[in-house]
Amino acid sequence: MAELKPLRLTPFTTKEIKPRGWMRKQLEIQAKGLAGNLDKIWPDVADSSWIGGAHEAWERVPYWLDGFIPLAYLLEDEDMIARAKKYVDAIIARQRPDGWICPCDDKKRTNYDTWALILISKVLVLWYDCSGDSRIPDVLYRTMKNFDKHTDGCMILRWGSARWFEILFALYRLYEWYPEEWIIGLCDKMAVMGVDWRAVFESWHYSKPRPRAWNFLHHVVNQGMMLKSRALYSLRTGEDPEEFVNKALSMLTEAHGQPYGIFSGDECLAGRSPIQGTELCAVVETMFSYETLLSITGNTVWGDRAEFLAFNALPATCSPDMWTHQYDQMANQIACRITPREKMHFTTNKGEAHLFGLEPEFGCCTANMGQGWPKLALSAFMRTDRGIASTLLVPAAVTTEIGGKAVSVELDSRYPFRNTLTYTVRTDAPVRFPLSIRIPGFAKAATVDGKAVPVGEFYVLEREWSGETTVNVTLEFETEMFEGYGKMFSVKRGPLLFALPVGDEWHPLEYEKNGVMRKFPYCDYEVLPTTPFAFGFADDHFTLVEREPEAAYLFSPDGAPVALEALLAPVEWQEENGHCKPLPESRKAVGAAQKLCLIPYGCTNLRMTVLPLIEK
Repeated sequence: MAELKPLRLTPFTTKEIKPRGWMRKQLEIQAKGLAGNLDKIWPDVADSSWIGGAHEAWERVPYWLDGFIPLAYLLEDEDMIARAKKYVDAIIARQRPDGWICPCDDKKRTNYDTWALILISKVLVLWYDCSGDSRIPDVLYRTMKNFDKHTDGCMILRWGSARWFEILFALYRLYEWYPEEWIIGLCDKMAVMGVDWRAVFESWHYSKPRPRAWNFLHHVVNQGMMLKSRALYSLRTGEDPEEFVNKALSMLTEAHGQPYGIFSGDECLAGRSPIQGTELCAVVETMFSYETLLSITGNTVWGDRAEFLAFNALPATCSPDMWTHQYDQMANQIACRITPREKMHFTTNKGEAHLFGLEPEFGCCTANMGQGWPKLALSAFMRTDRGIASTLLVPAAVTTEIGGKAVSVELDSRYPFRNTLTYTVRTDAPVRFPLSIRIPGFAKAATVDGKAVPVGEFYVLEREWSGETTVNVTLEFETEMFEGYGKMFSVKRGPLLFALPVGDEWHPLEYEKNGVMRKFPYCDYEVLPTTPFAFGFADDHFTLVEREPEAAYLFSPDGAPVALEALLAPVEWQEENGHCKPLPESRKAVGAAQKLCLIPYGCTNLRMTVLPLIEK
């Protein structure tokens, strides 16, 4: 029998992890917003063919469930759980006698893009982990047995070919339930039929943007997903799980890197200009890739990368109340107004892609945006071979058993906005186990209970724990400028990127499109500036200001709990087609320097993130 390599860190489930503090509040905002209500307002979910309706019959319901299911269980919301179950029940009830599970006429299976089958299989495993639904092993067995036969006569097509490795989540679990050789054979068959991403990067043709030249190989969401491809397959092959991803990520960052922690792609890879966009789907999928890589490798760098995306790019591309989102976000985003197609600078997206709305551009992000925060919360703690690891430093608690003894670990923290972490370990009887705490590589120094510890690795506290014990961690951050596009600069402090907020005024656009009324709170918005944007850094000195704003939303201009005072001076920097130009006309000051506040990038709606350094 084939043996799969074990994970270095095994994720807990919603039965064991519960969000706390600001993390729980963020999930509550999501539940009250768009992702928590798509089954009530959006025909592609509310009347989907997956549940016997007349609308979309492919990826949108699986995408939505991928975030809605863990959100419902993390919040222990009985209404949301019942609504999720309604969809799972309907999908299972419509499974064909031969095992085919997707809403597709039997005669059309040959040309059906089975990406939807791959995705729903992963979702069914997630549902099982959350609910314990005893039907799922048999449903998944019949699904995969049918798919194995299907792929004997039909190649996997289009999106399924680019994302073949996503099926491994379901196949590996199925192999635990039914250790039959054909399941491993299907893993290998998928690897042969699907895109060999290693070959793509060996003969790399996508170091420069290709406007209007769309293809699967430089599509930004495929790029975000494929980062975990070889690591996932390494559990079968035994290969180095990080060799490929390190190479690919280095090449992507060099050619297309953006300061908010991911590469550009407004639909496809778009270069390093701060006015090129990045699709929201790419953000949440890259976060999940990093969380998966952290679990497979145990390397803390993937936790750093997941957090940087989560605290910066994810909230920046959604409105603070999470009722609207952008398809594309930009580092230098001075306005979100409809741009005529002939003047649009995005590689392939239209002039509405950067609006905040229900479905700007395509609906994939509408359905998929919901997985970001719940899966971040689910990655807060993971199981080691003998104990517990604090993997992503968001406030949460985990309850489990070690050596037959009940154990809980709770993290209370306002990280990333503050630099202290407080762990409370509780046991109902003395038990020895290691508690591993990820000390982020963002930190310049760190202490655990007053003792200096290395950064960029796990610090392991192994002891006999009894009753209630508190562990205090302090992280030391430094503010630093780093060079980017056009020899301009951005500023970060620890896991937070900072930006100059541009005052924003929201103009609702209420109308009907494709049979859906855009109306408050899920209408579309043009967001227009109310303050100047054209500034440069007068020097490289910054003063940290900690604040206690009373705002409804943490990730909002009014809710930012931390800021950096900076000296900036106005420069000549023109608008062009509703955006600022990629570079200013001059780096010389055209007025007196003034003290302004930068706030976390994730708290901005309009912003300037990449600025010149004023020439003396």
